Amino acid sequence: MARKESITLENILTTAFEMTREEGYQNATARKVAAKAGCSTQPIFRVYKNMEELSTAVYDKAVEFFRDYYDLYPRTSGVPFTNLGMAYIAFAREEKHLFEMLFLANLPFKKSLYEILNGENGNVKVEITSAAQLGCKDAGAMFMQMWIMIHGIACMSLTGDYDLSEQETKAFLENSYSAFAAN
Repeated sequence: MARKESITLENILTTAFEMTREEGYQNATARKVAAKAGCSTQPIFRVYKNMEELSTAVYDKAVEFFRDYYDLYPRTSGVPFTNLGMAYIAFAREEKHLFEMLFLANLPFKKSLYEILNGENGNVKVEITSAAQLGCKDAGAMFMQMWIMIHGIACMSLTGDYDLSEQETKAFLENSYSAFAAN
């Protein structure tokens, strides 16, 4: 009778994802994942060809985690790009290591920032359409202006250089949209 496998692909992926979330993707090595999963490296390489394949699976799981995070993030503003920006900034504050992996790291299997943000629901397209419906002449350019600022705020929050509250950030984004729209 064959021995039952106690370490599954899902165990390994979950362990590697949680390690990435807690310690950063650079620290999720085969040996460290194995130690945390309570096994040798053999089960890892039985289910994954190499560490890049496992890293890609972790990355994909992180993309889905971000998309779920965004979908569940409260919508408190009617101003285009504000809710998307608030969720992105909050994600940077709350999930520093996942944010770094998804939006800052230069990984060979990385998706574009736009692809991650837009998701399956067309999040960015919805925001651009909303801006256009509110009279924005070049909603695509407006997205770029807003996004450069939003990404900067998120990066500043990683380093501790951003200390505005959630309400102040929301007001800042809404006021920035109005200022950009006026030009």
